[in-house]
Amino acid sequence: MIEEHRLIEEGDNIVIGLSGGPDSIALLYVLLEIKEYMDFNIFIAHVNHGVRGKDALEDEKFVQSLSSKLHLPYYCRTVNMDEYAREKRISSEEAGREIRYSFFREILSKIGGGKIAVAHNKDDQAETLIMRFFRGTGIDGLKGMEYKINDIIRPVLGIERKEIENYLLSRNISSRLDKTNLEPIYSRNRIRLELMPYIRKNYNPNIVDTLWRTSEIASMDSDFLDQYTENAYRRMVKKRKKHSIVLDSILFKKEHISIQHRILRNCILHINHDLQGFTKTHITSILRLFLEGGTGKKVDLINDIEARINYKELVIEKKHGNENKDFLYKLNIEGNTYIKELGFEIKTEILSLDKVDINTKNRFIKYFDYDKLQGKLYARNRKAGDRFVPFGMNGSKKIKDYFIDEKIPKEERDKIPLITDEKNIIWISGYRISDLYKITESTNNVLKISIIKN
Repeated sequence: MIEEHRLIEEGDNIVIGLSGGPDSIALLYVLLEIKEYMDFNIFIAHVNHGVRGKDALEDEKFVQSLSSKLHLPYYCRTVNMDEYAREKRISSEEAGREIRYSFFREILSKIGGGKIAVAHNKDDQAETLIMRFFRGTGIDGLKGMEYKINDIIRPVLGIERKEIENYLLSRNISSRLDKTNLEPIYSRNRIRLELMPYIRKNYNPNIVDTLWRTSEIASMDSDFLDQYTENAYRRMVKKRKKHSIVLDSILFKKEHISIQHRILRNCILHINHDLQGFTKTHITSILRLFLEGGTGKKVDLINDIEARINYKELVIEKKHGNENKDFLYKLNIEGNTYIKELGFEIKTEILSLDKVDINTKNRFIKYFDYDKLQGKLYARNRKAGDRFVPFGMNGSKKIKDYFIDEKIPKEERDKIPLITDEKNIIWISGYRISDLYKITESTNNVLKISIIKN
């Protein structure tokens, strides 16, 4: 399995979470055997959770002594798991997991990176699937734990607990017994000690293998759905930034509801970096909005994230990450000016009429009658009451009304630089120029303005 799933490669740093129990001790000795054929480094990490008194101290001493005997680097940390759980308002099991992985990753940062090896086995996988099923899960949850995910590897995941016990017995390898594992005080313990024996006796003696097959089938199907979803997602993404994603409404609505759900989860994952706290209810509320709502409608989610509709676009964004700042820049009459708030440059040049391609189709390059300018040239975002005279019209029009007519989303309007002189708006950049500054037969000098996006 280690070769098949590429869990360990030459030169890897492997931090083993060593509790002293049979599973982790077996993992250690398995890796030591593999180390005879492959060059990689082993580091021992032990966490004393501070909840089992003398027994926990004895575990710590056992692991430290074993590390010394095997000449392996040893790291240890003592914490108060129950106090941490109370502060974070999470279960003791969740607290222990957070503490352990945080400690393991601290070690990785000290030793120059690597992987964390944990001793989850086939029975653990079965228990995990049952726990998830009881809480309510879909096909992704039924995948269970994976051999490798990010920096975590599980080299003995496909081995049953009884095989691990036989391995230790046959080699006369000693380990520590965590007595709390024999007490039905946690949900996983109750499943292990009470439910699994009952299922074996009354329903299916091979329940562990049955659930393992279930996880393999679910994993295969989930991988296909992930790949399909990614391809669909790429087709419909119109804009993607750190704090926001804009989807094509028409393409989104063509997908099956299952794929729509997955796409929305991917969007939240991109913006929020994890799905912690997001439930099926949140996803359903976004989906209902996107399928039934109209322009301007929105729903507020947790972590300051909102979803809304802008014409034919579906937007999910983190609000505080998209705050717009007012800006005002005096432009060089000939030269480049960098607009920090927008991340691009505005280039201005003065040309003779014969060097101008007035018919250019590039909407970010426009030409103006230079001699009609009144005073200095500026770039700024919109202000309340702004008006201009659109090309081809005699009268003026409110900038706000122009944006509405052009169906420019609200959150984009403050990011569009208006090019002005000291009296008028001469160009809504990327859109319409002012009729007052158009080039005519009497034009002698031409001002060329270009928006340069890197």
